[in-house]
Amino acid sequence: MSRAALLVLADGRFPAGGHAHSGGAEAAVKSGRIHDAATLEEFCRGRLHTAGLVAASLAAAAALGLDPAALDAAADARTPSAALRLAARKLGRQLLRAARATWPAPELDALAAAFPRGAHQPVVLGLTARAAGLGPADAAHVAVYESVGGPATATVRLLGLDPFEASSVLARLAPELDTVAATAEQAARHAREAGPGTLPAASGPLLEIAAEAHAAWPVRLFAS
Repeated sequence: MSRAALLVLADGRFPAGGHAHSGGAEAAVKSGRIHDAATLEEFCRGRLHTAGLVAASLAAAAALGLDPAALDAAADARTPSAALRLAARKLGRQLLRAARATWPAPELDALAAAFPRGAHQPVVLGLTARAAGLGPADAAHVAVYESVGGPATATVRLLGLDPFEASSVLARLAPELDTVAATAEQAARHAREAGPGTLPAASGPLLEIAAEAHAAWPVRLFAS
């Protein structure tokens, strides 16, 4: 297992398209729910324990070798917002393109053939981790970090927040990232025996509602 591969996959410079998405932060900033480092931390914590947990569980399950089609259907069922489903598939398509160039593997080619419009990003992430020689815990850690790292980075651009403050938010959340990643890996291992339907389905209704509103804005800085 390559620790360096984990760093490559988690690096924000990996061309997976995440820089164009705020993880709901843009809508939260406009509504006033994020206006400083403290409210950014509250937002990220809520996202971590809902969307982050779900994404990490799906990614870990894909890294374990569960059926990608079944996992993609599970991801659809856990994403009520059409705008978020579309964003997840766009991100999945971009990640798959980068992954196939970086870690060529038959599993990635098969996924591209099965989902020409893109599979959900966490499913692609898990298979990418697998192709890179990483395990389910690694996939879960990348997913939970993305769930908070994206909004933190976006808020620096949206609010002009001090980057040092944004980094301190992520550092304070680090123990919770480890806990959620461990929970996600355990859930994925259980799903290998009991089926994808047993994966976490934590809900963030306000994220879903805000995503639908955000998608209708005539002008926005981020795609989601």
